[in-house]
Amino acid sequence: MRSIFAILFILGLFKHAFSEEGYCSAPSGLSTDAKAKPLYWKVDTPTLSPVHLKDLPGFTRSVYKNSHALISPESHVYGPLPDWSDTTGAYLISPEMGSHFLMYLAKLKDNSRSGLPLPGVERFIFVLQGTVTVTNATGVSQLLKVDSYAYFPPNFEHSIESDALGTIVVFERRYSPLANHIPEPLVGSTDKHPLLETPGEIFELRKLIPTTLAYDFNIHIMDFQPGEFLNVKEVHYNQHGLLLLEGQGIYRLGDSWYPVQAGDVIWMAPFIPQWYAALGKTRTRYLIYKDANRSPL
Repeated sequence: MRSIFAILFILGLFKHAFSEEGYCSAPSGLSTDAKAKPLYWKVDTPTLSPVHLKDLPGFTRSVYKNSHALISPESHVYGPLPDWSDTTGAYLISPEMGSHFLMYLAKLKDNSRSGLPLPGVERFIFVLQGTVTVTNATGVSQLLKVDSYAYFPPNFEHSIESDALGTIVVFERRYSPLANHIPEPLVGSTDKHPLLETPGEIFELRKLIPTTLAYDFNIHIMDFQPGEFLNVKEVHYNQHGLLLLEGQGIYRLGDSWYPVQAGDVIWMAPFIPQWYAALGKTRTRYLIYKDANRSPL
C-alpha cells in the first residue's frame, strides 16, 4: 500500500508540473515568448531545473540501470575538464557505465581553450549556446554558431576556443580503423543537411556525418511534431547517446517509461527495447549518437 501511495505522489508531481509548454513548477523569470529565445535555450535553462526543485529535497528524474540511463539536468555535476582552460564540464555518458564512447557538456568562458583527445580518439562537437572558433594545426580557423558542429579525426591537431559564454556537447570515442579508409575533418550546420527518407516512419531525419565506411559512428538530428512517434520499437546492437534539444515526450527504455524534456540525456545499451513519442505543443528535436559501419565483432 505504501508503494502505491508513493507512485501516486510522483504522478501528482508531474501532473501539477505541466504548463502549456511542459513541466514547470515555478516561474522561470524569463519571457514566455519562445520566439524571443535563442535556439536550444531550454538545454541550459530547463523548465524543471535545480532552482525549481528547491522545495523537493532529494528529488531527481535521473535513473541508472545496466541497460540504460536517464540523466536529467538537476543531476549534472560540473568540474574542470582535463587539459581545457577556463572550461567546466559534466561527464554524462562514459565507459564506466558500459558505453564505448564518452559524452559530456562543456561550458565555455572568456578565453576558454580545449585540450586534445587522447591518442587514437576522435571527437565531435555541437554548439548549443554562444559561438566557438575551431582552428587546425595549420592555423585555419572557422567560427561555429548554435546548431553548427565539427568532427575531428583521431590524432588531428585542433583547438576549440571561445571569448564569451557558450555551451557545447562533445562526443569522443576510440576510432576503429578500417583498411584503406581515412576519415576527414568536417565542419557544418544542421540547416545545410537535407531531410532523408525514413520509410515506414514520419519523423524528420538528418545525418551530420557521411555514411561512408571511413566513419565509425554518426550523429543524427531527429524532429518529431507533437503526437508523432517511432513506428518501429527498436532493438539493435548499436549504442546510443541522446540529448533532447527541444520539446518533451515519453521515452520507453526496456520495461520503463520516462517523461523527458529538453536538456535530458539518455544512454541506451545494445539490444534494449526503445521507443519515443512526442508530447506538448512544440516539436521535439534530439541529437543522437549511433555507432555504424563496423561489425559488432
